Amino acid sequence: MKNHRLQGSTSQEVNAMNSNEFYQQHLPEDDEIDLAELWHAIWSGKLLIIAISALFAISSVIYAINQPNIYRATTLLAPAGEQGGAGGLAKMAGQFGGLASLAGINLGGGGTDKTGLALEVLKSRVFLEKFINKHQLLVPLMAAESWDLNTRTLIYNDDLYDSSTKTWLREVKAPKKPEPSSWEAYKTFKQILSITTDKETGMVTLAIEHYSPEIATQWLFWLVRDINAAMREQDKADAQRSIDYLTVKLQETQLADMQTVFYQLIEQQTKTIMLAEVSQEYVLRTIDPANAPDEKAKPKRALIVVLGSMLGGILSVLIVLVRYFTSKKNQE
Repeated sequence: MKNHRLQGSTSQEVNAMNSNEFYQQHLPEDDEIDLAELWHAIWSGKLLIIAISALFAISSVIYAINQPNIYRATTLLAPAGEQGGAGGLAKMAGQFGGLASLAGINLGGGGTDKTGLALEVLKSRVFLEKFINKHQLLVPLMAAESWDLNTRTLIYNDDLYDSSTKTWLREVKAPKKPEPSSWEAYKTFKQILSITTDKETGMVTLAIEHYSPEIATQWLFWLVRDINAAMREQDKADAQRSIDYLTVKLQETQLADMQTVFYQLIEQQTKTIMLAEVSQEYVLRTIDPANAPDEKAKPKRALIVVLGSMLGGILSVLIVLVRYFTSKKNQE
């Protein structure tokens, strides 16, 4: 009985040792064969890999060369400082808020972030649509396709716009029309306009990308001027309404203290109108004006060629491997 147990355990140990020896001997050999076979498949299709990679490389070069240059004009702006109306009313509210509330008048709370408000207005659909219509930017915005450096003129897409007859030719489906709508122009302008704010310094950078460096620079100049004018006119209108309201309240009250409050508020609003009249850079002050760039911002032609060549190489290797193993499977 004892000898039988020893013989059984010995046979199990022998079987385990044989299995381990088989695993150690054949698994590395299989891996080596697979890698060798993989390399053999790639090497056998080297001509196809070279041809496809070369085709992609040449196509990438042609595509990169035919892409028009896009220039990026930038301008650096700084907040022009607190403008009269909001700051003055905030101080008045702190000093005379309780007294004014007795007469049923609300002087309001803290001041308004003029810079943040101006930037939001600048990005708004209403402002940009008015801006495009005012300066007649629809054609250079929607129909331009490149810039002639020699003649310094825009080149328009003949399929979209006929510059000789000044008519739109683009083919679109209803409800769109050949002439782009204000909504289409707004979306296109938003794509070429970028606004960044430095949270530490509060500086604002405006940038516009366009085929023409001169047009991009001109548009930036108009943007800064128009947003300052829009905010200035808005504050003037608000201050005038405040003066009209305070004048009525002044005539209604007989309290000397309240009359003093009204006179000071009217004076503050009058200062706001005066500041708006004399301040050209009312909300955003230009630190570094826009200048027509000499170097393009896009396209990155070298990067396009490198990525195109890599894509061709990867795709060609996959094609060769798929063809090799498909053929091998069919043969088996």
